[in-house]
Amino acid sequence: MIGRVDPLSVMSFNLRYASAAEPNSWAVRRPVMAQLLLKERPALLGTQEGLYGQINDIAHDLPDHYDWIGLGRAGGSHDEFMAIFFDTLRLAPLEFDHHWLSATPAVVGSRSWGNNVIRMVTWVRFADRLTGKQFVAVNTHFDHESAHSRLCSAEFVRDRLQGQTLPVVLTGDFNDVPGSPVYAILTAGLADSWLAGPQTTPAYGTFHGYGPLVPDGPRIDWILTRGATVEAAAINAFQRDGQYPSDHLAVQALVRI
Repeated sequence: MIGRVDPLSVMSFNLRYASAAEPNSWAVRRPVMAQLLLKERPALLGTQEGLYGQINDIAHDLPDHYDWIGLGRAGGSHDEFMAIFFDTLRLAPLEFDHHWLSATPAVVGSRSWGNNVIRMVTWVRFADRLTGKQFVAVNTHFDHESAHSRLCSAEFVRDRLQGQTLPVVLTGDFNDVPGSPVYAILTAGLADSWLAGPQTTPAYGTFHGYGPLVPDGPRIDWILTRGATVEAAAINAFQRDGQYPSDHLAVQALVRI
């Protein structure tokens, strides 16, 4: 199979943490989430906000040949994960790491840039079993309150990637929009998949809060790439009987490393 150049299906999805509060509890949302993921079956899925039990639920609902890598942002199984799910029939993880978005990135649970919430980033180097290519998947969730924290986080991710020679796929909820300083920092070296490839769905704001969708609204969830060709991009507005799987929409891209 080595030498084939099948495109890689990538998804970034803020899952909305597993609250028990109605009307959008995780118990209600989980089957809708499962239906969406089983329909799309991305080879690479970067998730944000998932709690440990929620991540295990998704792992249970996906086919057995999926696996995931992640760590709670407060350490161990505690707090939210920036988990990376992957299809083991397509991707083989070669190494991984976690960093905290702070002045002390190796210190578990650290924060120092004005964010009250712990923020982190997960990295995995993959080998593509079909093509023989290697690339680095990066998944993160920037702060929702502190613009300074978002700026420092973008600079941290940019600086780490500057020393990386492999192609890169960066997924995340950046809590910022195209045109912002954060976007400018990251897209100085990475391509926005939504703009780089044919758009196969309408444009929506990627956060909807379980309310009506916002055509051409703020796009705060991105898939950014380097060393890859984007063949298609989408913002997935899947819902079932009015129930959305999350308060965000999944963003997707078909990329050729």
